[in-house]
Amino acid sequence: MSSNSTVPSGCGSNVDSLYYNLCDLSAVWGVVLEAFAAAGIVFSFVLFISLLASIPFTQDKNRRSSIALHVFFLIATCGLFCITFAFIVGKDFATCASRRFLFGVLFAGCFACLLMQTVRLNFLARSNSGPPSWVLCLGALGLWLVEVIINTEWLIITIVRNPLSLLNGSVISQAITTPCNIANQDFVMALIYVMTLILASFVASLVIMCGKHRQWKREGASILITSLLSVFIWIAWIVMYVFGNKRTGGPTWDDPTLAIALVANAWVFLLVHTIPEICCLTDDEEEEVEQGFGQDLYPNRAVGYETILKEQSSQNMFMENKAFSMDEPSLGSKPVSPYSGYTGQMRASVYQPTELALITKSTANRPPESGYDIFIPRATAPSAGSSGQSTPSTQANTNGTSTAHTHTNGTSGNGLHRTSQW
Repeated sequence: MSSNSTVPSGCGSNVDSLYYNLCDLSAVWGVVLEAFAAAGIVFSFVLFISLLASIPFTQDKNRRSSIALHVFFLIATCGLFCITFAFIVGKDFATCASRRFLFGVLFAGCFACLLMQTVRLNFLARSNSGPPSWVLCLGALGLWLVEVIINTEWLIITIVRNPLSLLNGSVISQAITTPCNIANQDFVMALIYVMTLILASFVASLVIMCGKHRQWKREGASILITSLLSVFIWIAWIVMYVFGNKRTGGPTWDDPTLAIALVANAWVFLLVHTIPEICCLTDDEEEEVEQGFGQDLYPNRAVGYETILKEQSSQNMFMENKAFSMDEPSLGSKPVSPYSGYTGQMRASVYQPTELALITKSTANRPPESGYDIFIPRATAPSAGSSGQSTPSTQANTNGTSTAHTHTNGTSGNGLHRTSQW
């Protein structure tokens, strides 16, 4: 384009005409879809980082087995946002070939992951144990490779169908646009396998609702809503692409129709399925007591706890060590703790201390220096010659003789007063 008058508003003079839809302000659909696609790519990357960061915090092995499927699902969803630009820009051999091949391949990758997720949740909803991660990955890979083979074969057959592509320059230029020269009905018919995956995901997600484990039904509900919205989106764009465009805008509406379908379905994948699944990865559901739909959570725990409190308040129970309570005397009606011997309380029986306590008290206690006639004897450890005696002897002084103190008036007598309490 040599003149600036042919350049649309919003585009520079050095921009190739193939990319006018990305900057043409008169074609608003291209700019709007470009913004939504770019935001979807950034958001997919953020969710991918969040998914990897949540792996160390995922303790349940049944949830960890689905992380690989979530990773592959996010990669395929990000690819849907990326190929949206191929439908916004103009047509050439590269863009048309990528449109025809990647449209079905990326959608097949997303719905293959959804279908294997429903298989996993069906096992968990019934037996609370699912298949290992490698089985789910192999299943999703097998379902995805079927569409890869179909699209590869279809693309090769349609491109090499024209045998005159190498005769002269005019025919070569015609062959360059061969991937774009296909009917809309042929494009839709090549996606029958993807439609089968969508319906299978929807039906399998309905079966999850019949399981008995409630915590897995919430994840099944997100897949059910995702597949249901995808069915509506696919019905809308197929009807518009095959029948509506011919009656309204003609071929000029084909690219906007496919681009809108890509962006809309990819955002449904992120908002309805990926975000709830990442939030569920770190939920600890194993400690919850599963109840029916009409029952409250944890009724038995609350009732049992209140019952124990009532029993304790009515019966006034306490734990008792029988080894100490058997030696305790009965003191009438006065309540005495079974551990009163260790709290310094007075007891009526003779307390027999251990040998270590006797040795300690014999070194610590000394004869009183005052003139009082009341003498408290010291307890000492038994001598080496007195084997067999368990009760220590009571002596008045260290030389082994018992001396009785006299009263202050000088009279002598048996003034020894022994106490049996410590």
